[in-house]
Parts: sequence; C-alpha cells; structure tokens
Amino acid sequence: MEIKFEKAMTRLEQIVDELERGELDIDKSLKIFEEGIKMSRVCSKKLNEAEKKIEKLTRNQTGEMVSELFPTDSDDDQKDDPTE
Repeated sequence: MEIKFEKAMTRLEQIVDELERGELDIDKSLKIFEEGIKMSRVCSKKLNEAEKKIEKLTRNQTGEMVSELFPTDSDDDQKDDPTE
C-alpha cells in the first residue's frame, strides 16, 4: 500500500512532537525514529516525483526547459492594487 504525501507528513510531524517531548523510553524512541525516517523518505520521493512532473510539463516545444513562476496570492494582491 502506498502512503499519500499528506498522511506521511502528518505522521512525521506527530513523530517529531513525540520525540521532542522526551517522554518515551529508548526502545520506543528508536522505533518511532525509524518510522520517521521512512515517512521522511516517502515525502522526499513524492516531492521528487512532483518536481519531475512539473519539469516535464514546463518543457517548450523544442524540448528546452522553460522557467515559469507559479502565481501566488501575493501576486494577485499586487494586481488589484490601484497604486501600481
């Protein structure tokens, strides 16, 4: 079964919280640390896959990479600003 990015990230955050509290014994700490490493690898793999898809989608017709910035909410705010 493949773990979704969001689920892996949520679990990784929970693991970090548990480890930071320092209330676990060494065996439990090691066990969830190992799980955290797995979740970190899942997240990294998913981000790399997304980056490759974006890269593939942003190649122009001649196969060259085209750099485009994704619009952000702050970009929209500036467009609506009548002072600019």
